[in-house]
Amino acid sequence: MVNQILVENPILLLFLIAAFGYLMGNISYKGSSFGVASVLFVGLFFGALGEGLSIPDVVFQIGLVLFIYAIGLSSAPAFFQSIRKNGFRDILFITVSLTISSILALFLFFIFGFNPSEVTGIYAGGTTNTPALAGAIDLINQQNLKGSELLIKDMVVGYSFSYPMGIIGVMIAILICKRMLKVDFEKEKKQLSKKYQLDENLTSKSIIVTNPDVVNSSLRDLNIEHSWNVVFGRTQDQDKNVELATWNHNIKMNDLLMVVGSIEDIHEVAKTLGEIDENSQLNYARSKFDVRRIFVSNPKIAGKSLAQLEIDRKYQAIITRIRRGDMEMLAKGHTVLQMGDRIRFVARRKDLRKLSALFGDSYTASSQVNLFSFGVGIACGVLLGLIPFTLPGGITFKLGLAGGPLIISLILGTLKRTGPIDWTLPYGANLTLQQIGLTFLLAAIGVSSGSAFADNMSLNGLYMILGAGFLTIASTIITLIIGYKLVKIPFSLLLGFVSNQVAILDFNLNLSKNKVPNLGFTMMMPIALILKIVYAQLLFIFLQ
Repeated sequence: MVNQILVENPILLLFLIAAFGYLMGNISYKGSSFGVASVLFVGLFFGALGEGLSIPDVVFQIGLVLFIYAIGLSSAPAFFQSIRKNGFRDILFITVSLTISSILALFLFFIFGFNPSEVTGIYAGGTTNTPALAGAIDLINQQNLKGSELLIKDMVVGYSFSYPMGIIGVMIAILICKRMLKVDFEKEKKQLSKKYQLDENLTSKSIIVTNPDVVNSSLRDLNIEHSWNVVFGRTQDQDKNVELATWNHNIKMNDLLMVVGSIEDIHEVAKTLGEIDENSQLNYARSKFDVRRIFVSNPKIAGKSLAQLEIDRKYQAIITRIRRGDMEMLAKGHTVLQMGDRIRFVARRKDLRKLSALFGDSYTASSQVNLFSFGVGIACGVLLGLIPFTLPGGITFKLGLAGGPLIISLILGTLKRTGPIDWTLPYGANLTLQQIGLTFLLAAIGVSSGSAFADNMSLNGLYMILGAGFLTIASTIITLIIGYKLVKIPFSLLLGFVSNQVAILDFNLNLSKNKVPNLGFTMMMPIALILKIVYAQLLFIFLQ
């Protein structure tokens, strides 16, 4: 009775899986949890037990597009920044790691005695790459091989059995390497925060100038000399006069300077200027300048950098920090604003009223999605995914619903704005779309793979699961050890490189407690998508 209701109502099934997956994902063991990835495991359970249960393919497709597009928009600036700094190293490393997984797939052919179709399916499933499976099936159809229907069936069965292990195996390998390599995520986060926009644990302190060597130096000259990662707010001289700390400010003995930054960076500034004054009342001196947080809800402001707004030229005001979701960042000239950002101003009260009107300061408006730019962006991504590309040797592939939206979102996320069109999403809306998209696609994958398990369970199926486990665990461990020990890539970034499926990415974000895996994921995804499609077809051709 219950099974029949779920068969006839796939939407009910979808949200039951989402609900129980959420509950399971919140279970923590020694500080680690599966998070949204648990939706996959609940989906597998329902799919294996419930005969005839299914979730429409369009749910999977919508979930994939929403998640990939939202991730691409949020990660685009850091993605291209990293490519400029060490792109060749990272791209070469990604290529080598995928080559290792392809070589391990060859061993499955000889160790377990799988046929070429099964090995190709296991490789596509073990690397959780549906376009690779589709490309290999298309190759069979193009070559019009004898018994093509049976070849395709074997390939799909191999894919179905190996796909869950392609997720679970990577997670197991990551936990093994984390313990074996004794990774300190907090230490990595502090080091990486100098390169990427991460949560900087900001605070503010007053520093009193006691070093005679810096007297009559400007803040600009000192900042250029020492490359401080801080922002200066107000200053107070010996006569208790309070002013905003502009870069032209000339330092005098016994000046008080309000400094915003991490506690480590503030101590670095104090070593040069003097010492921290824990008893200073400068933070409470608001007779002339007040402090207020203002929401960015004006679409004409979103997508512009702080330097473009020229706040210091038009108003007696300084922006000290920006809060984006739970992440707090120092305000820098190159920082690009997004809808929903909360900006901390130090300014005259009359200027604060003008700034509030300029930036919008509406929580409701700051949370709304521009459906025009959102719809156009996704439509362009879907269209790009439909275009066939031909590589040397006659191998044809499409970017599909994963590659097309990702590439378009990376481009638009970097542009931020084109004339009056703001391509970015409010931070909160972006996270919500990621979670909804991830839940939809994991539920659909789980149910479809679970039914395949139930339909094809046999000794050969068990061998396929073991083979996929060997492929994913061994290749992931080798990749992580080479990357971390030999190439010296931060483990947090490596987590993104091995996140060949969005469930693994979510697991890694929970594990690392920072956003760096997102960067590695967006770097890896376009390259890996193409290489996996090529390698899957080469495997099938080579083993024939």
